[in-house]
Amino acid sequence: MSAPISNVRPEPDQVLVDIADYVLNYDIKSSLAYETARNCLIDTLGCGLEALEYPACKKLLGPVVPGTVVPHGAKVPGTSFQLDPVQAAFNIGTLIRWLDFNDTWLAAEWGHPSDNLGGILATADWLSRTAVAAGKPPLTMRDVLTGMIKAHEIQGCIALENSFNRVGLDHVVLVKVASTAVVAQMLGLDRDEVINAVSLAWVDGQSLRTYRHAPNTGSRKSWAAGDATSRAVRLALIAKTGEMGYPSVLTAKTWGFYDVLFKGQPFRFQRPYGSYVIENVLFKISFPAEFHSQTAVECAMQIHDRLRAEGKRAEDIKAITIRTHEACIRIIDKKGPLNNPADRDHCIQYMVAVPVLFGRLTAADYEDEVARDPRIDALRDKIVCVEDPAYTRDYHDPDKRSIANALTVEFTDGSRFEEIVCEYPIGHKRRRQDGIPLLEAKFRTNLARMFPARQQRRILDVSLDQQALEAMPVHEYVDLYVI
Repeated sequence: MSAPISNVRPEPDQVLVDIADYVLNYDIKSSLAYETARNCLIDTLGCGLEALEYPACKKLLGPVVPGTVVPHGAKVPGTSFQLDPVQAAFNIGTLIRWLDFNDTWLAAEWGHPSDNLGGILATADWLSRTAVAAGKPPLTMRDVLTGMIKAHEIQGCIALENSFNRVGLDHVVLVKVASTAVVAQMLGLDRDEVINAVSLAWVDGQSLRTYRHAPNTGSRKSWAAGDATSRAVRLALIAKTGEMGYPSVLTAKTWGFYDVLFKGQPFRFQRPYGSYVIENVLFKISFPAEFHSQTAVECAMQIHDRLRAEGKRAEDIKAITIRTHEACIRIIDKKGPLNNPADRDHCIQYMVAVPVLFGRLTAADYEDEVARDPRIDALRDKIVCVEDPAYTRDYHDPDKRSIANALTVEFTDGSRFEEIVCEYPIGHKRRRQDGIPLLEAKFRTNLARMFPARQQRRILDVSLDQQALEAMPVHEYVDLYVI
């Protein structure tokens, strides 16, 4: 009996080809893309510095074998570690994602494209130090920014029309794919090798979203992207050895990604790869809160101020209604006990209650010391979410990409506050003029957490100067952040 499936090796899936051709051949000419990438870089590194204040994060850092130092290896900003690029990518990726306080991309699949910086920066730093040691020219920070733009674009464009969370997969699969492609290009792989590398990322085991959802929400969500971007570096290095790929990894009947993990559906694409994602990326500037809640937190801060102005107390509140979009309800509308910081920063009721009560929302507000205040849970119980279909439509509209929330407060005496509405958070492209000065101020604050004044000035002088940053060798820039 003949085999039912031909054993003739097929041509590579078009998705693989398009990614490879983009990272190898696309010339980014958008000055806005590079400017936004620089802002993303400093915000991402700044968030990593803040994460170093948290022991739960710091315990995961360093080499696999304690005491190991890799000559010409990649350095980890804010630390004294010098590691192989795979482990450095894990360290950097874990730092920058730990507090969930930098960029976000909201689409059919949400995620954080800056997660790719772990693999990109570690690889670029290692390659630069190795090149200098051999008497060759290093990579520059423009190469890092280019890698960021392209990784953002790959992750974001696939995410626009394809929901991995609806089939139970975590969005870090896209970090792994995007990082693999960009790192493969940085390593000098040719077109066939890049295709092989990207196929290895798709055929790899993919993370479940278990750690992001009740009743299992936990801290792996804070290092999952570090794991993904470091795995990408490993896979790109494997492909560099000439290891074969799997050309129909997505489309192979029965055994391909579509049939095994995507309910038999092929990916859909809204637009070709360019620089759209980085130019439209969302920054978390004021609050370390899951992005679907950012506008709700802005509204909650206004409620706090109005309570004080009118002499009312949070205890007088009968109910708070949040008019919101479908994704918010599906991801962060949460009742019942919250067991840890990872649980709390994905609960919109918690993220509204804290600023209403205290007029702030910081990373520390998710810790047990604050969360045990009984007033928070008492107010959480009074907060309900309702979907507004118009908000859901605007959330998916590529020309709007709003993340709207509207809060109405009712009091026990029958009075109420007029609804407070916020459609676009401070980190949205439509509010860049207001947002970037605050983003730079946030960066200054984060630098001051770790470095003396002279070191802060050296970092700021180059980081806030587009031309100076782009021209700087990668290893020299990373060295500015070494403790």
